[in-house]
Amino acid sequence: MNSLPPSPTRMTRKKQSSGIVIPQAPRWYQRMAAWLIFALIRLVSTTLRYRWKDNYAPVKEIGSGPVIYCAWHNRLVLSMIAYYGYAARRNRPPRIAAMVSASKDGGFLAAILECFGVQPVRGSSSRRGPQALLELTTWAERGYDLAITPDGPRGPRYQVQDGATSLAQITGLIIVPFSYHLNWKLQLNSWDRFQIPFPFSRCEFVIGEPISVPREANDEEREGLRAQLESRLKELAAD
Repeated sequence: MNSLPPSPTRMTRKKQSSGIVIPQAPRWYQRMAAWLIFALIRLVSTTLRYRWKDNYAPVKEIGSGPVIYCAWHNRLVLSMIAYYGYAARRNRPPRIAAMVSASKDGGFLAAILECFGVQPVRGSSSRRGPQALLELTTWAERGYDLAITPDGPRGPRYQVQDGATSLAQITGLIIVPFSYHLNWKLQLNSWDRFQIPFPFSRCEFVIGEPISVPREANDEEREGLRAQLESRLKELAAD
C-alpha cells in the first residue's frame, strides 16, 4: 500500500515520459510465496492477544460508510487482521481497495493482499499515479473502503505524502488514522523498520481521530491537514 500523488490537478498535468506504465503482475512463484506468507500471518495472528483502543474515534462517530484508512508502512503485517475486526465493530461488510506499487515488489505485495480478499490498485507517486487515483475513486463509489500507507513505498519513514489528503478531497471520504503496538516483535533493518509480531504477543490496535478534507480546500489548507495527519499517526505509533 502506497501514498498517492501530491495533487489531482498537478498529477493530471504531469507528462509521463515513459508513456503508459503497465504494473508488474505477480509471477506464479510470487503467488505461491504470497499464499505461504498469508497462511503464516493467519497462524501467528491466532496466537496474539488483542485489545482495541478507539477513544479518539468511537465507531458511532465514524459511521457505517466507506472511509480511507491510513497506517505506516511498517504496520502492514497485521493491518488486514485489524481491518476485518474493525469492519465487524462498525457493522460493515469488509470490502477494501488498497494502493500498491506498480513495481515487481508491489506485485508480490498485491498477491498477498489478494489472499486477504483485498482489491489491489497498482500505482504510486512515481508510477501510474493518475490512473491509480481514478481507480481508487471508482472503488470508493462502489462502496469500498480505501487503504494507503502514506510513507510508502520508499519513505522517508513516518513522513506523510500529501496524496492521502488529495484522495480524501476528491472522494469526500474521511481519513481514519490507524496503528498498533506489539510488546514482542522483530524489527527489520529496513528503511521503515518493518515490524513482525512474535507468536503470543500482546497487540493493541489504536484508532485515531478522523480527518476531513473539504472539497474546496486550497493547497495551504491541504498542507495543514497533511501535517495534522502525520502528527496523529506519529502519536499513534509512539515508537
